[in-house]
Amino acid sequence: MTIKQVAEKAGVSVASVSNVVNGNYHKVSAETRRKIEKIIEETGYTPNAVARSLATQESKIISLVIPYIGSFFSFNYNPYYAELVAELEKYVREQDYCLMIRCIERCGDIVPVLASWNVDGVFFAGASAEDIRKVRQNLKCPAVFIDSYCEENGVVCVGIDDYRGGYLSAQHLLNKGHRQIAFAAPRFGTEGVIWERFCGFRDACAEKGVTIGQEEIFEVDTVESNSIIAGNDIALSPRKFTAVGVMSDLSACGIIQGLRQCGKNVPDDISVIGFDNLSICSFTYPKLTTISQDISAKARRSGDLLLRMIREKHELTACEKISVKLVERDSVGKL
Repeated sequence: MTIKQVAEKAGVSVASVSNVVNGNYHKVSAETRRKIEKIIEETGYTPNAVARSLATQESKIISLVIPYIGSFFSFNYNPYYAELVAELEKYVREQDYCLMIRCIERCGDIVPVLASWNVDGVFFAGASAEDIRKVRQNLKCPAVFIDSYCEENGVVCVGIDDYRGGYLSAQHLLNKGHRQIAFAAPRFGTEGVIWERFCGFRDACAEKGVTIGQEEIFEVDTVESNSIIAGNDIALSPRKFTAVGVMSDLSACGIIQGLRQCGKNVPDDISVIGFDNLSICSFTYPKLTTISQDISAKARRSGDLLLRMIREKHELTACEKISVKLVERDSVGKL
């Protein structure tokens, strides 16, 4: 069944059927709409999405790009990405769009793919400032960069107040009397999410005369075995750390295991604070004290800005930060 056959069966024009299919009800009478909808229901007619896209210049597809993921790693391994994807998909679905997810090793690889799919807009998760500049030169549709820092014209970034999150993390440990403090995070440069968290953590410590230098920094990622090794290193360090601020809940769970392997009890021997407030925080032992970010609010705000650019057909410039807060549970003790 084609749109032309539906029109012939209803005794109306193809344009009238197209208006009903695309929700332009104000362009047809109520009687004509009922007649067309009845025939569509009886015949099981389904519009051709590709033809519809060409006609309306809208694909109703929004892409989510998760960069820096190689063949050895899947985004759903990290609960943070799983929660972010769930919130973005929910928002996009409510707006009558479809979410297309693509994981890539390099940001630049995705531009030809997006063009071939004729997507209406794109979310990028965690892209670097350098990659944002390169992508924007070639990307022909609106984009919102989530968990990125790039304050340039025509770039929209949405994230959280990472600096304050790092500050609150260290402040909580310091208020509990800790002075021998370690910092655990992925490798970082002088920009981006982890850099901002480190700066907040370092500055809070400096206010109390505590130094966070290379000897206090432990590199860790979201691979569980690597986090466990970092926990071993912290436990066996001659610095005799009493607390560690970890910039990821998943890494914090691995570090706790590593500490336990070396006979250290959390929080009696070493306190641990995480970051993100993922659902796993309530299932660890002890339950994880952490810095909470509102992933749902971040997804909604990202969606609002992207849909605004799509519908109003003009670019925006924005760098918005969602607030964070401390969630105290059982993994940080008082000296």
